Amino acid sequence: MQVATPREPARDEDARVWSADDAIAALFSAHYRGLVRMAVLLLHDDGVAEDVVQDAYVALHRRWWRLRDADKALAYLRTSVVNGARSALRRRGVAERHLARGPAEPLVVASAETGALSLLRHREVLDAVRRLPTRQREAIVLRYYAELSESEIADAMGVSRGAVKSHAARGMAALRQSLEQAP
Repeated sequence: MQVATPREPARDEDARVWSADDAIAALFSAHYRGLVRMAVLLLHDDGVAEDVVQDAYVALHRRWWRLRDADKALAYLRTSVVNGARSALRRRGVAERHLARGPAEPLVVASAETGALSLLRHREVLDAVRRLPTRQREAIVLRYYAELSESEIADAMGVSRGAVKSHAARGMAALRQSLEQAP
């Protein structure tokens, strides 16, 4: 679904000038759920995923007037979510390595998105996706869930298009092998 993104007009008297509040509100209503779903697939934690997406919106709001091309606001949000997910995974890994006792069960709190996300929970596929290395998982989620092009995925991941192709191909091969071995 393509939704027009707000932009500041360049000397067009009839065009509306979007304030940061109006622009973020429009982007939020159009893309929040999809970004949260993408973050959940990357993080496997509904609460942290919502926090990462909200942080991305806050950062965009803070930097709205520095954004050169308002049409790229959604791409900025996707990149912020991917980077935020990476940071959250790094923090989680550090915390788990430094725990003296075994890893505790995470507290699972139902969120507002639980109902919408329940349709996406195909356990076998998600478990196989979760076992993928980080870059392969990111490439698969951005390609097949977020339906981004190779160049958009490359921008969001901060890698070349060739690396996106490589990560996606390896990820698909690993998923295929994992799902074929499943009972």
